[in-house]
Amino acid sequence: MAGNLERALAVLELLAKNGGRMPLAAIADTLNIPRSGTHRLLSMLIEEGFVRQDEDHGEYMLALKLVSLALIYLSTSGVFDISQPVLDRLAETSGELARLGVVEDDHLTFVGKAQGAKSGLRYDPDMGSQPPLHCTASGQAWLSTLSDERAIELVSKQGGLAAKSLNAPRAPKTIQQFLKDLNGARQRGYGVAIETYEAGMTSIAAPVRNPVTNEVVGIVSLAGPTSRLPESRLKELAPSLLSAASDMGAATLSSPYFKRAGAVVATPEKLEKPASDVKKRAKAVAKV
Repeated sequence: MAGNLERALAVLELLAKNGGRMPLAAIADTLNIPRSGTHRLLSMLIEEGFVRQDEDHGEYMLALKLVSLALIYLSTSGVFDISQPVLDRLAETSGELARLGVVEDDHLTFVGKAQGAKSGLRYDPDMGSQPPLHCTASGQAWLSTLSDERAIELVSKQGGLAAKSLNAPRAPKTIQQFLKDLNGARQRGYGVAIETYEAGMTSIAAPVRNPVTNEVVGIVSLAGPTSRLPESRLKELAPSLLSAASDMGAATLSSPYFKRAGAVVATPEKLEKPASDVKKRAKAVAKV
């Protein structure tokens, strides 16, 4: 039963990451599951209302039940209620895309956004995405609150420094550069990514802390075309970003979701790890 459950969840995740529509053969081959077993899983998911099949082309796609469940959960968790006013203000002030990402286990997930760009180029990625940690401002903002060792460990889990950067000319290529960028984020109090994840795009992000426990429960970010966000503009926007992160932190006290959310917190003691431990982690990431 556990095996079928894991496979069924893997099918749902695969469909979500591939535009929600795939033929049976592609699903089976990607997940390395026999086609007969894949057909049984898909039939079960269709019966439960999580997947449907295109009658004309035979492809399988996510049904709206899964989306509905996610929206119901977010609405009852209070995430939308507390985050949207803050994101709306930040987007209006900056004229760029403002987003909220929440920390969950070893990754970040974007759960809220507000678009401030009224004309011209607009950066508007999908909701629910999980950004790579090593080359995004969001990842920098979170990892900068952790020890180098823990940051390297989380990056390694995502596939190392080569993972998921979209032909970005300035993505960190070495562990030394990654740690230098991380230290810069610590000194500033926010992360900056100028064409380190996607060519032509720039972002800035700050950690959101629970004001009582000081736990990092999420990040607030701004993103847009590099042509509109030179370094001078980022410095102008930084106070508004940090203010929004502070407001979001205070607002989390009223959200059931954030009360349950756990996060690894960096204390001064944790930031100083033995050099030998950090070097071991660094070698592991560099090999990936």
